[in-house]
Amino acid sequence: MEFFLISMLNGLSYGLLLFMLSSGLTLIFSMMGVLNFAHASFYMLGAYLAYTLSGLMGFWPALLLAPILTGAAGALFESQVLRRVHKYGHVSELLVTFGLSYIVLELVQLLWGRVAVEFNPPAVLQGPVFTLINHAEQGLSLVSGAGGALCSAADNAVRVVCTPFPATRAFIMGTALAMVVSLWWVLTRTRAGLVIQAALTHPETVETLGHNVPRIFMLVFAMGTGLAALAGVIGGFTFITEPAMAATVGSVVFVVVVVGGMGSLSGAFLASLLIGIIQTFAVAIDYSFLQLLNDLGMASSLNTQNNSFAKLSVSQVAPILPYLFLVLILIFRPRGLLGKRET
Repeated sequence: MEFFLISMLNGLSYGLLLFMLSSGLTLIFSMMGVLNFAHASFYMLGAYLAYTLSGLMGFWPALLLAPILTGAAGALFESQVLRRVHKYGHVSELLVTFGLSYIVLELVQLLWGRVAVEFNPPAVLQGPVFTLINHAEQGLSLVSGAGGALCSAADNAVRVVCTPFPATRAFIMGTALAMVVSLWWVLTRTRAGLVIQAALTHPETVETLGHNVPRIFMLVFAMGTGLAALAGVIGGFTFITEPAMAATVGSVVFVVVVVGGMGSLSGAFLASLLIGIIQTFAVAIDYSFLQLLNDLGMASSLNTQNNSFAKLSVSQVAPILPYLFLVLILIFRPRGLLGKRET
């Protein structure tokens, strides 16, 4: 039971982190029709900026300033570079953002080096936020913090299994949910959000009414890159801050956007949670096809002992599951989970 609960929470936290990253890309694509190949690079840039700023002024100011600075860099790129190639079509946009990803990678390696940096969370986020205790006699219980003496093997004559849930994971969930609510409120309950949604479908009409549509697009691009940087700050201290972190999540975030439906924020949210939960459970399951056949008594009849494929465990194939999910979606529902078919 504790395995299921902790794995579910870990999957939800990872899925919400994916949504923080994919929501910015979805927002940019739905508004501008630009599939930003450098989106994961802004994720990495946010992590490194937060690492530097936290050493200068503390973690919490860095958490606020890093996404703002990254969003400003995104706005500068959109206004000075991307806008100039927009008239040449999508191929030019893809190429210029693809080139930007390599530029950001080289700059990061020049400024911060090629090895991982030690980006630690603040003291309040270190350690577990709660511990799930499975006591052989008292059953399942939940205590705040590390569990104390209840989790000490020396103090327990009966079997006690303690499973902590890190505070950083809880912080991911809280921040992501706050971001979802804030993004929904901005887009549906504010005048700026209504203008953005109108510019999405009727840019000429919005411009006729006196609104500066190119400036709106620039602000949306800045918002999208800022959300990626916020995910980078949190992902940086939760996992690892290194030059390869953009490549690690870059392909997965495109899987999320396509599976959810191109341009659909609600679809990206659903796809992020599904992929996060599926991959987290798969990583935690050390069970192979050969073991399944052994349990069913079929291994000897099928002669699978020397089959290396049959010996692969679920945890070993976990990294390819999101891409398998993508292939199945493209076959059976090409528009995505919540995407709308263009008419």
